[in-house]
Amino acid sequence: MAKSELLDAGDIGQCFHRVALSRDAEFDVIETPISPELQRRFRDGRQWRESVLDSIEAQHPAAWRAASHADTRHALALGAPLILSPRLDDDHVGRRRASCDVLVRVSEDPATYVPVVIKNSELVGNFSTRQLLQGSIDQLDPAQATWTSGRGLRRGDTVKRHGLQLAHATRVLQAQGYGAVTPYGGVFDRQGRLWWVDLANNENPKFNLDYYDTRYEIRRGILEGLDTWRRGESSYPTTPYWHKECDTCPLSENCEPVLAARDDVSLVRFTNFSQQEVLRENGISTRVELSRLNPERARRAAKSLPVGSEASVEDHVGRRIDKLDELIYRARAHVAQSPLRIVDAQALSCPTADVEIDVDMESYNDCTYLWGAYVSLRRPVEGLHEGYFSFVSWEPLSADVESRVFSDFWTWFSSARDLTHAAGASFAAYCFWAQAENSSMNRAIATATDSSPDLATLDAFRHASPPEWIDMHEVVKTQIQTEGPVGLKVVAKAAGFTWRDENPSGEASMLWYEEASDAANPTRDASRERILTYNEDDCRATRALRAWMNDGAALLPSREDRPPA
Repeated sequence: MAKSELLDAGDIGQCFHRVALSRDAEFDVIETPISPELQRRFRDGRQWRESVLDSIEAQHPAAWRAASHADTRHALALGAPLILSPRLDDDHVGRRRASCDVLVRVSEDPATYVPVVIKNSELVGNFSTRQLLQGSIDQLDPAQATWTSGRGLRRGDTVKRHGLQLAHATRVLQAQGYGAVTPYGGVFDRQGRLWWVDLANNENPKFNLDYYDTRYEIRRGILEGLDTWRRGESSYPTTPYWHKECDTCPLSENCEPVLAARDDVSLVRFTNFSQQEVLRENGISTRVELSRLNPERARRAAKSLPVGSEASVEDHVGRRIDKLDELIYRARAHVAQSPLRIVDAQALSCPTADVEIDVDMESYNDCTYLWGAYVSLRRPVEGLHEGYFSFVSWEPLSADVESRVFSDFWTWFSSARDLTHAAGASFAAYCFWAQAENSSMNRAIATATDSSPDLATLDAFRHASPPEWIDMHEVVKTQIQTEGPVGLKVVAKAAGFTWRDENPSGEASMLWYEEASDAANPTRDASRERILTYNEDDCRATRALRAWMNDGAALLPSREDRPPA
């Protein structure tokens, strides 16, 4: 059976239409190249995977490196204790192929295995009431793992994909007769920690076999639908709809024009397929139709008793879709082709001060190498000057370099703050998404030199009253409605700000940093200048956003205004 006719783990988490289009279509499919940013992400993942595999092989000399599907089958038949880079298939019955990074033998007679994957991502978070089984690179059997309290699986699509990959490999192992009685799946995270999850335990939402099975059967049905379509016995089995992965999908150019032409309701950001089905069942197939629903009635419907014969569309849909009112507002922002006001025009505001500093930092692989700031003076303060200031190191990244760069920035920053207070003036610093800057500050002081602030000093600044550290994301999200994420690039452009770089993004800056830190790269100096310009523009963008919030944003329409028919 052709490779394209088998389902891999990635198919199980992908949208239905992509699964079909990637195999066959009624037209010539357009496939766009993968962006440099995604290529970098894939490259880093491969490098991390190989690094961990090399470490496993060094500690377990008997490990079998599988070179092919046939080689994997041979290793399984021999009962190899550890199989690296295995390739599995269930082509005749399940129409599946699977890959993982390690197979760990957990019983000998018969030989059964559990899969392990290696991911350059975060898997677990701090949860006081949860616990997870933690193994290690030298003790790979889940029976040797120990419980770690206070840790649990994170939510999100990335973690969901890890679970689907493990469940997919587990089902193929079971189909071949090598599945373990207790179907554990293991994940090495980006810190090299090994976590084990019982895939038969449904208490792990979206990380279990039942969740996988439902999604697998749907994709299996798509393959069968393609079979009957090719024979001329049915119509094409899928139709396009907006899905989270559309932003990075290489096939999106085939779908977006179709969806835009019909103003498809799926284009309303953050809807999922089941919600889209509910909307269509109730006669809402376009963004315009959704925008004309009553958000207040939708809120009441979520808390009301079962609806009767006199019920409205909002009553029916609001009971089945959580936060339907938010979808209505996003649709209205699209119809208006503009952000909308959440609050009354006279209530729109952003805190101001005599001395204002807009702050932004740049990081690479969780290490901050650049702190930038733009100073604005509403009244003169001796010793302070308006403009952009940067504190950067192009040395090989380390905790010491990160600490030193932040220490230099903090020395300058706290001096500006002290001068402001000494002059009897007010002071405020602004960023967008303070969680990132705060995490970077905390990480930098963990290896602080004598000239760096301690945590108490940082917290005194971050919790000063009146506030002197202001998160513009928090300011904006309670006052401005957008049709999608409340991101700096979105709201600052609405405020009239334009970045000088043609491709301004934090992920793109990672590639620039690689060029900027490579002494042999002929574009090194240009890349450094590009990063500094981008950082300055991010600082100036929050400055422009603040000015707009106190002036032009008041002219925005209200999100409570119902669009015309």
